[in-house]
Amino acid sequence: MAKRRRIQGKAVRPKRPPSAASKAPPKNKPPRKQRKQQQPQQQPTIPFEPADRILLIGEGDLSFAASAIKHHGCVNVTATVLEKDHAELVQKYPGVDANIAVVLGDDGKGDEDGTNNKLLYNVDAAKLPPSLSRPPLHDHIIFNFPHVGGKSTDVNRQVRHNQSLLVAFFASALPALAPRGSIVVTLFDGEPYTLWNVRDLARHAGLAVERSFAFHAAAYPGYRHARTGGVVTNRRGEAGGGWRGEHRPARSYVFRRKGEVEAQPAAKKRRRRGQDDDSSDEDEDD
Repeated sequence: MAKRRRIQGKAVRPKRPPSAASKAPPKNKPPRKQRKQQQPQQQPTIPFEPADRILLIGEGDLSFAASAIKHHGCVNVTATVLEKDHAELVQKYPGVDANIAVVLGDDGKGDEDGTNNKLLYNVDAAKLPPSLSRPPLHDHIIFNFPHVGGKSTDVNRQVRHNQSLLVAFFASALPALAPRGSIVVTLFDGEPYTLWNVRDLARHAGLAVERSFAFHAAAYPGYRHARTGGVVTNRRGEAGGGWRGEHRPARSYVFRRKGEVEAQPAAKKRRRRGQDDDSSDEDEDD
């Protein structure tokens, strides 16, 4: 038995050293870092529904359109490309035929199986053809990774070229947009893309940003980022090399006509930011 010692006539029991069990972390409770990793990840945001009328601009190799149809069940997709015809499209993107088959159906007769998916050639994002502005109009007009290509090596000039493209696109797209429809523009995060000031460009066109969210390429199986200039090849003419755009952080901005975006309390916006898997101010309305 431990001996007691006296302090001014009072017996004092010595403190017992903490046991090993008291020092050990609670059982079945992983470390904080591990608990954070175990938290479920936010589901990626898909800005359309299968039955929506969707207009895709500047589709390049059509891999996004094919994924939206094949993996998200979209049945009213109009995919457009800048190239003037099939020959030019294949020359720029040699593997495009597999995606064309998905867009048009294996027999090219989508209307007969209940779908209304189309492919249009020679469509300039800055000047959409009048046929796209005839009813029924589009619920969503989506322009993923707009870029004019290598028009200049000067950053400032390149920024201005791309700003001009977006200004013309917004003006051209509005007549083709259904009431309460949305225009979605996806850009890479960081400079020089943030220098484009896409929110301000849209505001001057009569649009307001409703929200933004992280673009997850993995949410579209089979999607590959297609460069404006076509497939990158090495010195032997083999495809491959260069950076992979689908691996870079990117953000989608959802715009609607001014007056169609409801004002939301700050608390609600904060909650929405948490749901959109990013807590940055980029998810707040203008």
